[in-house]
Amino acid sequence: MSDKIQLLPDNIANQIAAGEVIQRPGSAVKELLENAVDAGATKIQLIVQDAGKSLIQVIDNGSGMSETDARMAFERHATSKIRAIDDLFHIKTMGFRGEALASIAAVAQVEIKTRQPESEFGTYLCIENSKVLQQEPCACNPGTSISMKNLFFNVPARRNFLKSNAAEMRHIIDEFIRVAMAFPQIFFSLTHNGQEVFHLEAGSLKQRIVQVLGNQYNAKLVAVKEETDYLNVYGFVGKPDTAKKTRGDQYFFVNNRFIKSAYLNHAVSAAFENLIAKDSYPTYVLYIDVDPSQVDINVHPTKQEIKFEDEKIIYAFVQAAVKHALAQFSIAPSLDFSLNADIQQLDAVSKPMTQEQKQQTQASNLYKTFTQKHQAHFIEKDKNSELKNWRSFFETTEALPIDIGGADTSLWQPAPEKKHIFNPLPEATLVQLHQTYIIVPTDSGFVLLHQQLAHERILYEKFQTAMHLKPIPVQQSMFPSTIELSAADATLLSELIPELLKIGFQLEAFGNNTFVIQGTPADVVQGNEKLAIELLIEQFKHFSSDVKFSKREKLIRCMSRQQAIKAGKTLSQSEMQQLISDLLQCATPNYTINGSPTFLEFKEDYLDRMFGKN
Repeated sequence: MSDKIQLLPDNIANQIAAGEVIQRPGSAVKELLENAVDAGATKIQLIVQDAGKSLIQVIDNGSGMSETDARMAFERHATSKIRAIDDLFHIKTMGFRGEALASIAAVAQVEIKTRQPESEFGTYLCIENSKVLQQEPCACNPGTSISMKNLFFNVPARRNFLKSNAAEMRHIIDEFIRVAMAFPQIFFSLTHNGQEVFHLEAGSLKQRIVQVLGNQYNAKLVAVKEETDYLNVYGFVGKPDTAKKTRGDQYFFVNNRFIKSAYLNHAVSAAFENLIAKDSYPTYVLYIDVDPSQVDINVHPTKQEIKFEDEKIIYAFVQAAVKHALAQFSIAPSLDFSLNADIQQLDAVSKPMTQEQKQQTQASNLYKTFTQKHQAHFIEKDKNSELKNWRSFFETTEALPIDIGGADTSLWQPAPEKKHIFNPLPEATLVQLHQTYIIVPTDSGFVLLHQQLAHERILYEKFQTAMHLKPIPVQQSMFPSTIELSAADATLLSELIPELLKIGFQLEAFGNNTFVIQGTPADVVQGNEKLAIELLIEQFKHFSSDVKFSKREKLIRCMSRQQAIKAGKTLSQSEMQQLISDLLQCATPNYTINGSPTFLEFKEDYLDRMFGKN
């Protein structure tokens, strides 16, 4: 029998390993920028073409590399950061595993020029498919310039899975911002297809936040700063009025490394409790400095998920720091520790504790929670509690919308028995209740209609028709207005412009993340077009994580929700009649796209039974 197991060739092994580290152009951007930071650079330039598919180049003025180091840097697991296993628990640099450059060289055509300041000549390397094609001395500036061209040129299947240029560019911008936010003392620039997207001068942390997130945050940031022996928490949170429906402007950094942590997100949200709406998310850029030995950053290939030795202590510190900052700026109520004179006379205050009471208190779990080590946020399990009706969590009773990604079509089939259209009495007077509901007399009782949900269904079907059959006419503006967005939002809007035209919005790029609004649908009030676009982008980002919907479907849902008549708006008789008429013309008038009923019907026999008359 012949042997079957054999070692993979190095280039194939590197390509397989690259799949973990380099998933898309943004992944390579992250690794190259972090290498430049580790090199001690004070100026870092990122240049990309075709959203990184054709070219990603990072130029820095850091320490550079010797000829030998430049060659070794592209070997797998070659690193200058680790000598012994204990070094893993004291990592203070961004990269350390020695996988990034080897992975990039396995799936792209790489050129590097590097020179140490004290050297007269630098080193030039050309690597393709993990093989060094050329190595020679060269003249270059101190520091390193590395270019990777034609990402995944030798793995066509991986290249075919890349998304549109606009989508990939958004990922590149996200990675760029995360590194630039972590190091405000370093100059960063980003140029895409010859146009400068970011030009971030070195400065203070607040200046960097405003540079990245926009000038509107300049007067709306609250400083956070708490220092302890265990950790330091500092940064900025946005005032409550900056809260958004999406998590976009939320950044956590641990030892200057961007991390994702739902646990810490919850800590900040808890500090904003009762200050913002429950479905909104606060804006924050927070930094945690902690002893590296208390953190394990080697739990994920991208190093964006980390593990704390004691998460509960971190949670408590972050929540307390944010609460304290909000209270200091009179945004949240602070505690008043002064005691009323009447309270001073209570037994609990005036009488000393007996020895027996002291022993009982020290034996309690509450006392242990505050005195024993690593007990922050400890909650004792209730032995009598049971998880009841667990099956109901997994069961659904409503049909949900399903989107076929490529077809841009929404299929929604409510249960047949729920398909029903009411018959309003002609010439009947309609009644608006609480500026939210409409009471509609019918030939068999009455209908209670929710004005916002009904209008959402009407608009959804209107926009579906516009996208697939007949575009909505554009009302040209006599005096076109301009709108300036952040780089990430501008990239997103650029991708949506063709679809927006079909539903009546005509926009043109004007450079520097600015757009001209040439026209809007007729039902958008002149002067409100900027707000309409901003709300649309915010709603779209809210849907962006929902992979079952196509881009077009998300846009239609956003527009339906945004432009629908809101609860609390007073309607005239003619407006209510038009709303009911439009709803009855819908293909599916009974339910919204999310499965909520648009109306409830109360029949006469049901009303009779309610009053005991059969």
